Amino acid sequence: MCAATSSTDRPLAGQHALITGGGSGIGLGAARALMADGAEVTLCGRSAERLEAAVSALGDGAHARTLDVADEDRTAEVIAEANERRSLSIVVASAGMGGAGPVTGWPLENWQQVLDTNLTGAFLTIKHGGATLAANGGGAICAVSSIAGSHTHRFMSAYTVSKAGLNMLVRNAADELGALGVRVNAVAPGLVETDISQALQDSPEVNEDYRQNMPLGRRGTADDIGSAIRFLCGPESSWVTGVVLPIDGGHHLRRGPNIDPLLAPFMPDLAPPSPEA
Repeated sequence: MCAATSSTDRPLAGQHALITGGGSGIGLGAARALMADGAEVTLCGRSAERLEAAVSALGDGAHARTLDVADEDRTAEVIAEANERRSLSIVVASAGMGGAGPVTGWPLENWQQVLDTNLTGAFLTIKHGGATLAANGGGAICAVSSIAGSHTHRFMSAYTVSKAGLNMLVRNAADELGALGVRVNAVAPGLVETDISQALQDSPEVNEDYRQNMPLGRRGTADDIGSAIRFLCGPESSWVTGVVLPIDGGHHLRRGPNIDPLLAPFMPDLAPPSPEA
């Protein structure tokens, strides 16, 4: 005989979460964790195909909306539509992109694209999501930052700047929105097995460098990060706000990664980092 499911088994029952970048990777990991505890989710992303596949895999209680988070009008529209279907209580700002190249040669267009997605997109999500949660009586926002927000990553200047800016945005928004009942936190993953980090995963030298700088000695998974997001959005963290939580196998205790081997084939004059640096 199966025991009945109690409310304590599904502590997020009745809650509705909107997740940007929800079609794959960390966003999808967050969706799985939130839904496992009873939440309904609206996944947002640029790829309709990915979103449809994600919703199909998640099953009942998952919805999809196409969204480029750098588009303010569309971001406001999607958040309003989701909230109309069911009041939002959780917003996860997971949309992001990477990129690598020397600071002396990085095209302005590429720089702007990374900042538009990772920082401005998060700002717009927090702006409209935060206002919606406040109007609903409160809730939780969790953004996806990175170890790159606190540790240098050679040849990834746009990415590091976008994540460092996101960390301060989270802290400032938490300070502003706390009085309205809205908590704002972030997770800061290290190397996680997602599409965005595939090039890093494919390089044995880069992988080994990461491993040597992680006390726990392994790459993370989307579900590792999703579980942390679930915690920061759930009732267990009701007195937590303004936190950027490292979820990186301990990588933040050491130094940033050396991705030189990944770029060397494209930059023959690349100087190796000094062992004394």
